[in-house]
Amino acid sequence: MDRRQFLKTAAFAAAATQLNAQAVPDWGTPVFDVHFHMRPTVEGNAEHLDGCGVTKANLLTSGPALEQVKAVQKAYPNRFIWFNRADITQPDAEKILTQAVKDGAQGLGEIKFHVAADGPELRRMYALAAELNVPITVHFQEFPHTPTEGVFSTGWKNFAAMLKAYPKTKFLGHADAFWANVSADYNNDVAYPWGPIKRGGVTDKLLGDYPNLYADMSANSGNNALSRDPSFTPDFLKRHQDKLIFGSDCGCKDGKGGGVSQANNPTATRLAGKCVARETLALCKSSTTPEIFRKLAWGNAHKLLKIPA
Repeated sequence: MDRRQFLKTAAFAAAATQLNAQAVPDWGTPVFDVHFHMRPTVEGNAEHLDGCGVTKANLLTSGPALEQVKAVQKAYPNRFIWFNRADITQPDAEKILTQAVKDGAQGLGEIKFHVAADGPELRRMYALAAELNVPITVHFQEFPHTPTEGVFSTGWKNFAAMLKAYPKTKFLGHADAFWANVSADYNNDVAYPWGPIKRGGVTDKLLGDYPNLYADMSANSGNNALSRDPSFTPDFLKRHQDKLIFGSDCGCKDGKGGGVSQANNPTATRLAGKCVARETLALCKSSTTPEIFRKLAWGNAHKLLKIPA
């Protein structure tokens, strides 16, 4: 990285940090978090949203979660919707997820299993999402964070075939391989690549070519992709302004960086002690216009999920 690139990156990070330093963030628009894992307590869900200035969130749940969701929605009316997931390697997955949607779930996910992205298990889910007319959030990861973790939904570089095969399925791409592939030189050899982005990456291209693909901007993976090259990010946000949806996937307790961050992921220490929601919202706000930022933070989620804004 030359001196000019270094200074540009430093200024970019400083702008985001300045916004992030607000005690009670005012983002200038309501915010919807499309990737929010349900907390152990009812109150914990609202604590995170209130701490980082988020208005509403999509609870990612697993298995029989209806009663838990009802409790959260009763305590905090009009602040939470939900997605559900089941073990897609089991024959009853379709039955479980269909019932969840009948019970009010508005999507499938987060789907994160040790299978191929074009394998029979996920193909069943793609078809089911189209049949139920709900989005599906898929975790794409080609490089393990720990020696025993393994990889998930492998084969993102060839995912165009799935987008063609399931044109009625609304895919919400997420995680390491999805975001690392904004750069054309990613080789599945690291979780979170750094440095200048080489134009022409698979993810950038697929977002432009396929109307059924959307991007979940959450986690260290999304933040890393958007922060690593300030000469790339503004144009990327503008180019895909109708396809990008803010999400946090933040593990902090209070929306201020307290507690465990990024689930103790050893490869994501750059965000340790920070709230991912705050970091990514600040980054996006400093990188684009208020009109586009509102789409990313609020409008696009409501359009995809077909809920009133």
